[in-house]
Amino acid sequence: MKVDLKKVEEILSRYDQAEHSLIAVLQDLQKEFNYLPEEALKLVSDRLGVPYSQTYHVVTFYKAFSLKPRGRNILTICMGTACHVRGAPKLVEEAKRVLGIGPGETTPDLEYTVETVNCLGCCALGPVVVLNERYHGGMTPRKLSSLLQGKEG
Repeated sequence: MKVDLKKVEEILSRYDQAEHSLIAVLQDLQKEFNYLPEEALKLVSDRLGVPYSQTYHVVTFYKAFSLKPRGRNILTICMGTACHVRGAPKLVEEAKRVLGIGPGETTPDLEYTVETVNCLGCCALGPVVVLNERYHGGMTPRKLSSLLQGKEG
């Protein structure tokens, strides 16, 4: 996948060319590309004067960043204790059935990425899924199927 380095330069131009801008630049790159391409990371490291090893460390430390292409739609399934006992594993299975992918995977058309997390912090609403930053509580496999097929907002 070819990366438009002009977009990277455009993002870099919004910030001070210094180490303290690293995370903000990475966040904007992640938003633009849905992942952090290696070529972009090398350019960012060079422009901000940050060793590539340090940039790579930051990217791999924070779960919000991804080195692999992610889908346009991010489905996050909470697997915390409250959600787990209320059926979260069945939601993972339903996502696999509907999308053909499991946690940590992205559909070949880059439409969906499925993730699991240990807790979303809204236990009373469990089981909870987040689709593109929108929380959906009291989730069931049937509701999830409808949500993924665009039949529920």
